[in-house]
Amino acid sequence: MQQIIIIGSGPAGFTAAIYAARAGLKPLLFASAIGIGGELMNTTEVENFPGFPEGIQGPELMQRMQEQAEKFGTEVVYDDITEVDFSGDVKRVTAGDGSVHEALTVIYATGSAYRKIGLADEDRLSGHGVSWCATCDGFFFREKTIAVVGGGDSAMEEATFLTRFADKVYVIHRRSELKASKIMQQRAFDNEKIEFVWDSEVSAIHGESEVEGVTLRSTVDGSERELAIQGLFVAIGNDPRTHLVHGKLDLTEEGTIAVEGRSSKTSVPGVFAAGDVTDPHYRQAITAAASGTVAALDAEAFLALLEQKNPELAAV
Repeated sequence: MQQIIIIGSGPAGFTAAIYAARAGLKPLLFASAIGIGGELMNTTEVENFPGFPEGIQGPELMQRMQEQAEKFGTEVVYDDITEVDFSGDVKRVTAGDGSVHEALTVIYATGSAYRKIGLADEDRLSGHGVSWCATCDGFFFREKTIAVVGGGDSAMEEATFLTRFADKVYVIHRRSELKASKIMQQRAFDNEKIEFVWDSEVSAIHGESEVEGVTLRSTVDGSERELAIQGLFVAIGNDPRTHLVHGKLDLTEEGTIAVEGRSSKTSVPGVFAAGDVTDPHYRQAITAAASGTVAALDAEAFLALLEQKNPELAAV
């Protein structure tokens, strides 16, 4: 039986692992079978993570975090958790291969998932012009006309990055002003390849085997028009990955895992949560990493108290 099991391999998960491992708790971390590293694996230049004045590529930052966690004794398992049981003093998680793992504490740091528009042809044309990851697919759109849907930092970053390949990038936003930070807005405004389409939403995607265009609906008067493009990148936000804990942990109105104040304590003693799965507002790599620190320290304190109250259980 483990002292700590960590579910998730983003900045929160790996930071929690670093702290827990340095405390001698030998954490077992479950990384996704296909998506280790979290959202930063889909990010190009990270300029706002302390310690890297020249910036660092997202995948490289995550690789360094993993190496640091493993250096101190974290065991990383490349598998998904399919079921959790938090009902007893000993927590149990089931991996994709069917194996069951037990621990006295669990840190839940599963992050968030890309949000979809919800159109019929969105999934059908996924990988054939529809994408949620500019760094993954931007190369395939050289000298083409494409569009990015969204108005936040992620959308501005996607659009700016895609100008390295595409001849033209439309930014489609349902409002008349952006939600992105000022610096990200200005970069997009200053890029001559980017054109903004305001007060509009995508109501349909066209194309038999590849994206050929979209229908835009005005959010002001409902009128529609066609826009010819060869690629559509969706950057309208993310949803916390909480499907495994519905009915098992309390959630907030925003759908994130509820924690006590500034701590990582969930509604179940011994279960802690960190990162974007608890954060509906900031969703930054550095805030996720910070919450991973909090989770590891909270778990360490819980284990120390458990040893005092129930030494037999803590010694198992």
